[in-house]
Amino acid sequence: MARPAIVFIGFMGAGKSTALAAARKAGLETTEIDELMEAALGKPIRQAFEEDGQEAFRGREAEVVGELLERADGGAIALGGGSVLSARVRAALDRHIVVLLEIDAAEAWRRIEGTPRPLATSEADVEALLAERLPLYEELADAVVPMADRSVIERALPAIRALAEMPEGTRLLWASSASGDYPVFVGADLLGADWWPLDGLGFCLTDENVEQYASRLGRPAKVLAIPPGERSKSLEQVERAILQMAALGMTREDHVIAVGGGVVGDLGGFCAHIYQRGVPVVQVPTTVVAQVDSAYGGKTGVDVDQLKNYAGAYHQPAMVLTDTSTLESLPGRDLAAGFVEVIKTGLLAGGALWEQVRQMERIDPAGLDDIVFACARYKCGIVAADERDGGLRHVLNLGHTVGHAIEGVSDFSYLHGEAIGLGLLAALRLSDAAELREEVETILSRHSLPVRLDPKIKVEDVLAVLDRDKKRTAAGVGFVLLSEPGQPRTGQIVDEAKVRAAVEELY
Repeated sequence: MARPAIVFIGFMGAGKSTALAAARKAGLETTEIDELMEAALGKPIRQAFEEDGQEAFRGREAEVVGELLERADGGAIALGGGSVLSARVRAALDRHIVVLLEIDAAEAWRRIEGTPRPLATSEADVEALLAERLPLYEELADAVVPMADRSVIERALPAIRALAEMPEGTRLLWASSASGDYPVFVGADLLGADWWPLDGLGFCLTDENVEQYASRLGRPAKVLAIPPGERSKSLEQVERAILQMAALGMTREDHVIAVGGGVVGDLGGFCAHIYQRGVPVVQVPTTVVAQVDSAYGGKTGVDVDQLKNYAGAYHQPAMVLTDTSTLESLPGRDLAAGFVEVIKTGLLAGGALWEQVRQMERIDPAGLDDIVFACARYKCGIVAADERDGGLRHVLNLGHTVGHAIEGVSDFSYLHGEAIGLGLLAALRLSDAAELREEVETILSRHSLPVRLDPKIKVEDVLAVLDRDKKRTAAGVGFVLLSEPGQPRTGQIVDEAKVRAAVEELY
C-alpha cells in the first residue's frame, strides 16, 4: 500500500510554504499545490480567477489535487487554502496525515496584505472567509500546529511523522509557550506508543490505583507508587519521592514520567522541576481532570495544610501522552467529578464546546476523545498567550476561588471537580447570571454532582480560607466572573457581603 503523505492545510498566510521547507530539510519530497495548479492552468492563479471565475478554478483544482492525493506515496504536500472545499479532495485526505497550520484572521491579514489574493482584499474578507473554512479545516485535521514562529514546524515535524505509527484516530496538538513547546497526543491505546521525545531513563511517578498503566508504557521505567488522593500532594511526599529517585540512581540525563490524575501530575512536575535543579517531565494523564486541564500548561505544585497549590513552580512538560482509554476504568464518581472541568472550559470557550457540554445526557468515557482534544486545545491556546499567569490565564480559575476553599475546609473529602462545581455556582451568582447558574446547576445534578454544601462545613471557615487565596492582592481576591458563555472577566473585586451571600446560597 502507498504510504500516507503529510498534508499541510490552512488559511492563506498560515505558513504552508515554510512548512514545506521544513519537510524538505528533513529529507521529504515536497509538492506545493499552487505551483502544480499554475502549471496545469498555464497561468497564475489570480489570472485564472479573473478570466475563468472561481467555479471553474475550483473544478480544475478538485481534479488536480484529488488525483495527486489519491496517488501520493509519502512525502509532504501543501494544499491551497480553498482546496478542502472539494468533496473529492476531502475524501482523498482520509488516508493521509493532515496538519492544520493554525492562524487567526488578524495575523493572516497582516501577512497577506498587499499581496494578490483574489478572495481576500480586506481584513473583513479574511475574517469571513476564515470563519467559513475553519470548521472544515478542524474536521479534517489529525494535527493542529499554531504557527507561533517560522521554525515551529521544524520542531514539531518528528511528532507529526510519529502519527503514522500511532493507533488509528490519534490526534496531535502542538502546544507552545514562551519557555518552550511540546507535543500533546490524544487518542485511545497510546500507552504502548514507540515514539518518545527524550533519551535517558524514565522514572515513573504514579499512584497505587493506576500503577498498572506504568507497566504498559512503551519505555523502560523505574516505578514509584504513592498513596492515591489529595493528601499525597504535600511537601512531605515531595521529599520522599526525591529521595527514592536518588536511591534509584536518577541523573540529570533522565526524566520523570507522571502517570495518573491531577495529584500525580502536579507532584511529578514539581519533583521534576526541583530534582537536581530540573529534569524533563512527561505527563501521562489518566483522569478526566488531568486530560482536559491539569496536564497542560506547566503549572505544578503541592498543597500546604488547607491551602491549595500554595507551593509550586512552572515546568512545561516534554510531552503529554493522553490515552483516553484509561478513562474507562474510572469509578463513576471520579468520572463525573472530572467532567466539571469540561463544564468550566465549555463556559469559558462558549460556542460549539459549550453546546456539546449542555446537551450531553450521560458521560461516556469511550466517547470523550473530541471533547478532551477541544479542552486541551483551548487551554494550550490560553497558556501560549499568557504562560506565567499575568492576566489572560486567570480565566482558567473560573469557579476555583471558592472551589479551592471548599476543598481545603472539607479536608479534601470533596473531590476536586465536586468542589469546583460548587465554586462555579458561586461564581455565576457573583456574576449576576441567574439563568446560566440555574442551567449549570441542572447539568451538575444530571451527572449526580453535588449542588449543595455539607451543612457541617461552616461559612466562616470557607471565607477564612478564601481570604488567604494565593491570588489575593492588596485590593482583595480577584474573582473570574462570567455573564454568558465565552465572555469571562478576570480580576473582579467583589463586595464581601456578596461573596458571603454566594457561599450561603450553596447550603
